[in-house]
Amino acid sequence: MEGVLVVVGAIVIATLIRTFVGQMFVIPSGSMENTLQVNDRVLVAKFGGFQRGDVVVFEDPGNWLTPVTEEPNAIKQALEFVGVLPNSGTEHLIKRVIGMPGDHVRTTDDGSIEVNGQVLDETSYLYAQDGVQVAPSTVPFDIVVPADHIFVMGDHRNASNDSRCRLADVSQNPGESAFVPIENVVGASVAIVAPLDRLATFQLPSTYETVPDATEPAPEDPELIHVESGC
Repeated sequence: MEGVLVVVGAIVIATLIRTFVGQMFVIPSGSMENTLQVNDRVLVAKFGGFQRGDVVVFEDPGNWLTPVTEEPNAIKQALEFVGVLPNSGTEHLIKRVIGMPGDHVRTTDDGSIEVNGQVLDETSYLYAQDGVQVAPSTVPFDIVVPADHIFVMGDHRNASNDSRCRLADVSQNPGESAFVPIENVVGASVAIVAPLDRLATFQLPSTYETVPDATEPAPEDPELIHVESGC
């Protein structure tokens, strides 16, 4: 009986931690390389909020992910729910916050990303291979982030199906599907906790520290000053 109580108590504590403190996720794809690698275990804090430049986990805002066809494993799902196993991410995504509500985000003539008039220096985290770094964006855009939403992009821009890829989507209100509702955000990533040779904490890139705040209130609907299809 005592053993059962210990197990039940451990499950209750794990569930409370998962609900109010933090949750672990397994990285399923290469969209955030090399900041994150496939199968990294990432701890996400559910308190303290987030800001531009943070890497956040969020629930799929609608058709960003390919529907899962495999049969769910009930035991695995239960262990993920209580926090014994990290969430496998079948309904979640992880990206970097580029724009907060009201931010004016656009590409410059050379393809860099500009937020509220400041060009971001993204060299510290954009994916690179053989010394060649991916372009910040190969598709021009110029937008203002609507109220209660964020604009996100993956660090491996050539392998990330993110906000910029949906700006030209007209299946809903123009551009609406490109922005992630803040209520969908689980939290900001705190650390890579496994595998052991990947242990690391997340630091805010210095380029975001000097980005000015938006000068105008966030619009209720996305402002699409210029967008082009593709990604």
